[in-house]
Amino acid sequence: MNFVNMGKYFGTDGFRGEANKNLTADHAYKIGRFLGWYYTELRNRENKEGSPRVVIGKDTRLSSYMFEYSLIAGLVASGADAYMMHVTPTPSVAYIARVDQFDCGIMISASHNPYYDNGIKLINSQGEKMDQATIDCIEAYLDGELEIFGEKVTEVPFAHREKIGKTVDYVSGRNRYVGYLISLGIYSFKGVKVALDCANGASWNVAKSVFDALGASTYVINAEPNGTNINNNAGSTHIEVLQKYVVENNMDIGFAYDGDADRCLCVDEKGNVITGDHILYVYGRYMKERDKLINNTVVTTVMSNFGLYKAFDALDIGYAKTKVGDKYVYEYMSKTGCRLGGEQSGHIIFSKYASTGDGILTSLKMMEVMMAKKKKMSELVSDLTIYPQVLKNIRVTDKTTAQNDPAVVQAVKDVETALGDSGRILVRESGTEPLVRVMVEAQDIETCQKHVDHVIDIIIEKGYKA
Repeated sequence: MNFVNMGKYFGTDGFRGEANKNLTADHAYKIGRFLGWYYTELRNRENKEGSPRVVIGKDTRLSSYMFEYSLIAGLVASGADAYMMHVTPTPSVAYIARVDQFDCGIMISASHNPYYDNGIKLINSQGEKMDQATIDCIEAYLDGELEIFGEKVTEVPFAHREKIGKTVDYVSGRNRYVGYLISLGIYSFKGVKVALDCANGASWNVAKSVFDALGASTYVINAEPNGTNINNNAGSTHIEVLQKYVVENNMDIGFAYDGDADRCLCVDEKGNVITGDHILYVYGRYMKERDKLINNTVVTTVMSNFGLYKAFDALDIGYAKTKVGDKYVYEYMSKTGCRLGGEQSGHIIFSKYASTGDGILTSLKMMEVMMAKKKKMSELVSDLTIYPQVLKNIRVTDKTTAQNDPAVVQAVKDVETALGDSGRILVRESGTEPLVRVMVEAQDIETCQKHVDHVIDIIIEKGYKA
């Protein structure tokens, strides 16, 4: 499996790899050692009293315990106090880090990846993804090349005596997050049959209690984690399981989460998949109607469907397009004050309520629109037409040169001209492999196929195929 790397170890969503291969217990221990020392140093330099406080959550993977204990050993050895939220969604760690004024938060999860992968996601005191400067310091420390505070640091000092950190059971933090979600429910869900697919992941002991508290008739599948079944034929990456369940059991709506519950996809009462683009459309329209859509803009990524933009145009709703990754969506939202943004994959950010994508929050917001408008989900998305899409990858000798070749550039322009306002083409390079990705959306599959093949044929003709 390939992992997106911005730096040597950390990508757009933390340090991720196969447990004890790309990402080891030793890595976790060293990250804990650095963070404990670093935040102790910052506190000393700012004349703040007390030890740094770090809150930690994990998903249900077999290796999550190993990484949790390794991180905690490193943190307390360097003088920080570690607060354990245990199995809990990523957004709960972000929420608690912010509201309980922790120095930072750590989530142990590889999100939608299979159980044998894991990851370490770092969260700052504002509940946002850790800044790149701090990540760079961690990477330098892991490689023995750290220069910080004006000196070279090959090994950080251990804390001694009363300076050694302590661990604190902080399941109360998870409970407060559950309470916060319940407080956002402004309608009773009484009489609504809701299906939840928890992916045998971090939402298994949280999501049902939220929906039950708001009055729903809640039916849960894939909420029996055993360490190796997270995301296994379950959750948002295997939405067909929930589709079947919703139809066979006459559910009013279904919601599927991923392993760490920071994303959500839906299934309407007819069994149709409701993607992140549908969610942005439904909630963007709902905000516009109530004059709540700040800047009249919904933030998307370049992978959002052309049909979404056509639907927004019809509603006079503006949109921004960022690079792929909820990190980039949130950065844009932070700069501009936009309140709604997200990805096709179901990472949706409601910045008034959360600093990260939150699957359970997303499902509550979809319920809110259904209850407020007294409509079924299929009715709420009926005016949105998702365009067919064809995406092909071609392995090339040089990604940048291939894309910038005049003949390839001209081929892309020719496709843009041919499609006019009835579709679009997107050519981009892979972040992890020597691939160029060619994607076309149009009103029918045949048109998509023809234009994708045309551009790929030019790339091959010019001799760039690896």
